[in-house]
Amino acid sequence: MATRPALLLLSLVLVLPLAAQDEEMKPSAVETSLPKPVITEHRIDLSPGSLDYLVETGYMPMRDEEGSLKAKIFFMAYTRKDAGEASQRPITFAFNGGPGSSSVWLHLGALGPKRVLMSDEGELLPPPYQLVDNPDTWLTFTDLVFIDPVMTGYSRPAPGEEKGQFHGVEEDVESVAEFIRVYATTRRRWSSPKFIAGESYGTTRAAGLSGQLQQRHGMYLSGLMLVSSVLNFQTLRFRVGNDLPYLLYLPTYTATAWYHGKLPRDLQRLKVEEAIERARRYALNEYALALLQGSDLSRGKRRETADELAKFTGLSREYILRSDLRVPIMRFVKELLRSEGRSVGRLDSRFKGLDRDSAGESFEYDSSYSAIQGPYTAMLNAYVREDLGYENDIPYEILGGRVQPWNWGSSSRGYTNVAETLRGAMSRNPHLHVFVANGYYDLATPFFATEYTFTHLGGDPALRQRVDMAYYPSGHMMYIHKPSLRQLKLDVERFVERTMAQESAERVQGN
Repeated sequence: MATRPALLLLSLVLVLPLAAQDEEMKPSAVETSLPKPVITEHRIDLSPGSLDYLVETGYMPMRDEEGSLKAKIFFMAYTRKDAGEASQRPITFAFNGGPGSSSVWLHLGALGPKRVLMSDEGELLPPPYQLVDNPDTWLTFTDLVFIDPVMTGYSRPAPGEEKGQFHGVEEDVESVAEFIRVYATTRRRWSSPKFIAGESYGTTRAAGLSGQLQQRHGMYLSGLMLVSSVLNFQTLRFRVGNDLPYLLYLPTYTATAWYHGKLPRDLQRLKVEEAIERARRYALNEYALALLQGSDLSRGKRRETADELAKFTGLSREYILRSDLRVPIMRFVKELLRSEGRSVGRLDSRFKGLDRDSAGESFEYDSSYSAIQGPYTAMLNAYVREDLGYENDIPYEILGGRVQPWNWGSSSRGYTNVAETLRGAMSRNPHLHVFVANGYYDLATPFFATEYTFTHLGGDPALRQRVDMAYYPSGHMMYIHKPSLRQLKLDVERFVERTMAQESAERVQGN
């Protein structure tokens, strides 16, 4: 059990002389108390055939160069047994975001061989919850390593170490990069094609890693898979003087209003993709020009803009005028269905929430997060013990604030933007490819903001040719929607296979 080493140390302190106590509490003694990871064998039946695999579950000790333990990072690694030479087998390091989230969502929602059972639309089912085989697991084409950064999952700083040294944009990237280096070294995967899959803030981390791994460790990646991406935080921050998010959220407002039947008839009868495209064009043209004019915008143009925004958002002209033509996300989620006494979700705006009343400016809770929090928490805690044979009694931190305060560095005076890091990594490594998955109903990291980031990536236009965009009729965790789960797997598999085929062809040409 995870608590036994601590109890053993306590008993020794009570009976040993002072000198012996000092010796016992040295970092090396604490380090030896880390249990070895548990390795189990499993099989999943697929069509056609079956897949045999190993799972390694436990801690990776993270040391400084003097050998002192700094942290213990929890991971779960999946390795296909019949995949042949490891140097030819892709390996994907995966994590979620937050900051403060464990890797449970990608792990038990999309990538792993097990997934949490939800309705086909991703709705909450009655307890007890179930874990079922995932025929859309990425393990068919890549080995998988799920990483929980420090203070998420079971990962913790070493005794006496300050957690703050891991909690910041740069600090986080450095610690996760070190984990990847140690894993690749100790598991002999330096020669394998290496990919990184991140979701939400995990895409921020992934972009940072693309630079850190290259520059610090000389580790070049084959590809990044960015799920619900945010690289430039200026695209998301509704702050006075920053009009960009109002433009970039508009197509997602349109998609959400379309889904709930709140658009005028001429837009409502269109396919959601067609309605979105009209919102894109309006945002980049008339709406952008109106916001740029600020208080110089004429009264007539102001009312005309409010009329158009009402058409694209499903909100009233009067509400938009009272909002100065600028409706931030937390007002939108409350206002769209206010007359029905409902709010819409932030992670997935297909969901409806029920607040105490309809008078507030924002919702009381995110209904789309409430739908997944309970099932994923329960199934992760059951899975590690019952299926993987791993015992640990400390709380598994699913998603919380124990990583706060977060050090945003110099960007605390502006906006975090790791798109430039990614551009630099792609410039230095001409074989680095990027896949980006976007949900139409994602109000946390809207797809138009992602498009804006990549159209402003800079550098040679050839960089954009190494970026693939895909879209799904779902939200932030698009994979909770079963048809989107299937399509995501097919899209990523094609991306990985095409990336490796290009690398292989270029190696042949180089010879």
